[in-house]
Amino acid sequence: MSISTVIKSIQDIMRKDVGVDGDAQRIGQLVWMLFLKIFDDREQEWELFDDDYHSPIPQYLRWRNWAADPEGITGDELKAFIDNDLFPGLQSLQPRGEDKRAFVVRSVFEDAYNYMKSGQLLRQVINKIEEGIDFNRSQQRHAFGDMYEQILRDLQSAGNAGEFYTPRAVTEFMVNRVDPRLDESVMDPACGTGGFLTCTIEHKRKHYVQTADDEQRLQRSIHGVEKKPLPHLLATTNMILHGIEVPDQIRHDNTLARPLISWGPKERVDVIVANPPFGGMEEDGIETNFPQAFRTRETADLFMTLFIHLLKDGGRAAVVLPDGFLFGEGMKTRLKEKLLSECNLHTIVRLPNGVFNPYTGIKTNLLFFTKGRPTESIWYYEHPYPEGYKSYSKTKPMRFTELETEIDWWGDEADGFAKRVENERAWKVGIDEIKARNYNLDIKNPHQGEQISHDPDELLAKYEQQQAEIQEIRNQLKDILADALGGSANSAVVASESAEAKQA
Repeated sequence: MSISTVIKSIQDIMRKDVGVDGDAQRIGQLVWMLFLKIFDDREQEWELFDDDYHSPIPQYLRWRNWAADPEGITGDELKAFIDNDLFPGLQSLQPRGEDKRAFVVRSVFEDAYNYMKSGQLLRQVINKIEEGIDFNRSQQRHAFGDMYEQILRDLQSAGNAGEFYTPRAVTEFMVNRVDPRLDESVMDPACGTGGFLTCTIEHKRKHYVQTADDEQRLQRSIHGVEKKPLPHLLATTNMILHGIEVPDQIRHDNTLARPLISWGPKERVDVIVANPPFGGMEEDGIETNFPQAFRTRETADLFMTLFIHLLKDGGRAAVVLPDGFLFGEGMKTRLKEKLLSECNLHTIVRLPNGVFNPYTGIKTNLLFFTKGRPTESIWYYEHPYPEGYKSYSKTKPMRFTELETEIDWWGDEADGFAKRVENERAWKVGIDEIKARNYNLDIKNPHQGEQISHDPDELLAKYEQQQAEIQEIRNQLKDILADALGGSANSAVVASESAEAKQA
């Protein structure tokens, strides 16, 4: 039976349980079980290669001792064991000496939850996992990598997870272009389920890892932070699946909740690859962790301020941002001025509508910059749809091979990208023109005339983009009013919007 079939049959069993409500809970339930199964399979490897290996999990709580026997405990006894022994036991694990595995398991279960009410259905799910999945078989581990991507896509369908998933083609391209070397520290401060970090691991292994010592250096170089419990659990599981033995550097925390000034020189990193959540608002008070000129509740803008701060001199970044960042004013203008004065923003790849379909229609861009010297000019590259495509979709996503045209055009930053030439997709804009535009970076392709389309899909996509731009302007207005009037501003805008709604 394929892993895909196993996962589908597990979800069918869960649908019968009265305690599990919706896709997000089903996936949360599935993933903590898979984590324990994966961890147990990895422990078999560690025991094989290390005679002195000691599990951080007490014997009676190890998967092999309560779950592996298909005729083992079930019904009310199993339900009581999971709720009263397993979860409390794993949530209170203490690290032993230098081994931080206990910390990893504990952090995973701090916010995990057993939603299922039926012990009989729990036993059926556990037996399906045990009989259908063996992560010590390399073929299955590879297959599960693909299945893991499917789980993430299913999570998107739950309707609340778009902010922590980036299409595989995009993550792979961004990591390929920043090219993190073996000893370079790589961080994603809003890592979601760990897509950028797993791409980084694969990139380093493919290009730089040759010895066991190299592998250990790679393992120490990967860092991520995620504030939401479920994506953090998925990211930690993802790291173990990708051979990171003790992924304690994937922290469950909100990177923005820490004052910017408290990030010291020793915490600077060589490479940042990230897709910060955009369109969202941070909780009250978070913005006070940032300097007055860069205070906002817009999450993506706060992260951009943090990225610039966290990079070492010479450090490189690749970041996904919406069009609203490019044309935004107010605080966004100050942020872009900071970015262009402290970093060389050498390339903006403009992606077409639909790359993130069906989860958002907002048009996005990939920004590539290096800290340490100011921007003199920016190259733009407008990525086209493949021939015959009018948009991307769930069944026709963007593929990495499409981006090979950009890779062939790219050139080398060391010689100032001397090889690059303008073409119908690529153009260059000097810093003087950008300053004259008051740092509006939303610069259209000068080689393409205004295209008039009557295609319904394109018109709908354009409408969605315009709505997103309107909302972006509303958010900026709220920030400006908040600066000017203090706490009364938001209520004024809300009242204004309410009045508009009534008129409509």
